[in-house]
Amino acid sequence: PLSNDEIYTFKLVTGEEIVAKVTDGVRDDWYEVSKPCTVMPDLKTGKVRMAPSALTMELDKSVTINKSAVAMIFDANDSVKKSYEQATSGIIQPKKPTLLKG
Repeated sequence: PLSNDEIYTFKLVTGEEIVAKVTDGVRDDWYEVSKPCTVMPDLKTGKVRMAPSALTMELDKSVTINKSAVAMIFDANDSVKKSYEQATSGIIQPKKPTLLKG
Protein backbone atom coordinates (compact mmCIF):
# COMPACT_ATOMS: atom_id res chain seq x y z
CA PRO A 1 0.00 0.00 0.00
CA LEU A 2 1.07 3.56 -0.69
CA SER A 3 1.72 5.89 2.24
CA ASN A 4 0.78 9.55 2.31
CA ASP A 5 3.67 12.04 2.14
CA GLU A 6 6.02 9.43 0.63
CA ILE A 7 7.75 9.82 -2.73
CA TYR A 8 7.10 7.12 -5.33
CA THR A 9 7.95 6.49 -8.97
CA PHE A 10 4.97 5.75 -11.21
CA LYS A 11 5.97 3.89 -14.38
CA LEU A 12 3.25 4.65 -16.90
CA VAL A 13 2.09 2.26 -19.62
CA THR A 14 3.64 4.70 -22.13
CA GLY A 15 7.07 4.11 -20.57
CA GLU A 16 7.34 7.49 -18.87
CA GLU A 17 8.43 7.64 -15.25
CA ILE A 18 6.70 10.16 -13.01
CA VAL A 19 8.04 10.90 -9.53
CA ALA A 20 5.54 12.39 -7.10
CA LYS A 21 4.59 12.63 -3.46
CA VAL A 22 1.36 10.81 -2.59
CA THR A 23 -1.03 13.22 -0.90
CA ASP A 24 -4.21 11.26 -0.32
CA GLY A 25 -3.38 7.66 -1.13
CA VAL A 26 -5.43 5.58 -3.48
CA ARG A 27 -8.92 6.45 -4.65
CA ASP A 28 -11.26 4.23 -6.68
CA ASP A 29 -9.68 4.82 -10.07
CA TRP A 30 -6.73 7.12 -9.41
CA TYR A 31 -3.80 8.10 -7.21
CA GLU A 32 -3.76 11.60 -5.73
CA VAL A 33 -0.27 13.13 -5.80
CA SER A 34 1.47 16.48 -5.56
CA LYS A 35 4.14 18.06 -7.77
CA PRO A 36 4.52 15.26 -10.33
CA CYS A 37 7.82 15.41 -12.18
CA THR A 38 8.88 13.52 -15.28
CA VAL A 39 12.24 11.75 -15.06
CA MET A 40 14.60 12.53 -17.91
CA PRO A 41 18.17 11.33 -18.44
CA ASP A 42 20.87 13.98 -18.47
CA LEU A 43 23.19 12.73 -21.19
CA LYS A 44 26.04 15.02 -20.11
CA THR A 45 26.22 13.85 -16.50
CA GLY A 46 24.71 10.38 -16.77
CA LYS A 47 22.29 11.25 -13.97
CA VAL A 48 18.57 11.90 -14.05
CA ARG A 49 16.89 15.26 -13.90
CA MET A 50 13.34 16.27 -13.14
CA ALA A 51 10.93 18.46 -15.07
CA PRO A 52 7.34 19.34 -14.14
CA SER A 53 5.01 16.81 -15.73
CA ALA A 54 2.62 19.58 -16.73
CA LEU A 55 3.97 23.06 -17.26
CA THR A 56 0.62 24.82 -16.83
CA MET A 57 -0.56 23.23 -13.59
CA GLU A 58 -0.84 24.89 -10.18
CA LEU A 59 2.17 23.47 -8.35
CA ASP A 60 0.61 23.80 -4.90
CA LYS A 61 -2.48 21.72 -5.79
CA SER A 62 -2.82 17.95 -5.90
CA VAL A 63 -3.38 16.14 -9.17
CA THR A 64 -4.61 12.67 -10.01
CA ILE A 65 -2.98 9.87 -11.98
CA ASN A 66 -5.43 7.40 -13.47
CA LYS A 67 -4.75 3.82 -12.28
CA SER A 68 -5.24 2.45 -15.78
CA ALA A 69 -2.29 4.58 -16.99
CA VAL A 70 0.12 3.02 -14.46
CA ALA A 71 2.10 -0.14 -15.24
CA MET A 72 3.94 -0.26 -11.89
CA ILE A 73 4.75 1.75 -8.78
CA PHE A 74 7.92 1.53 -6.74
CA ASP A 75 9.80 3.39 -4.03
CA ALA A 76 12.09 5.98 -5.53
CA ASN A 77 15.74 5.48 -4.61
CA ASP A 78 17.54 8.06 -2.45
CA SER A 79 19.21 9.78 -5.40
CA VAL A 80 15.87 10.23 -7.18
CA LYS A 81 14.21 11.47 -3.98
CA LYS A 82 16.96 14.05 -3.54
CA SER A 83 16.62 15.23 -7.15
CA TYR A 84 12.84 15.41 -6.75
CA GLU A 85 13.08 17.44 -3.54
CA GLN A 86 15.51 19.85 -5.18
CA ALA A 87 13.31 20.20 -8.26
CA THR A 88 10.12 20.80 -6.28
CA SER A 89 11.45 22.93 -3.44
CA GLY A 90 13.90 25.13 -5.30
CA ILE A 91 16.42 24.43 -2.55
CA ILE A 92 19.72 22.94 -3.62
CA GLN A 93 21.31 20.74 -1.01
CA PRO A 94 24.98 21.50 -0.42
CA LYS A 95 27.48 18.78 -1.16
CA LYS A 96 28.93 16.98 1.81
CA PRO A 97 31.78 19.00 3.30
CA THR A 98 35.29 17.87 2.63
CA LEU A 99 38.27 18.29 4.88
CA LEU A 100 40.92 20.57 3.45
CA LYS A 101 44.44 20.07 4.64
CA GLY A 102 46.91 22.87 4.24
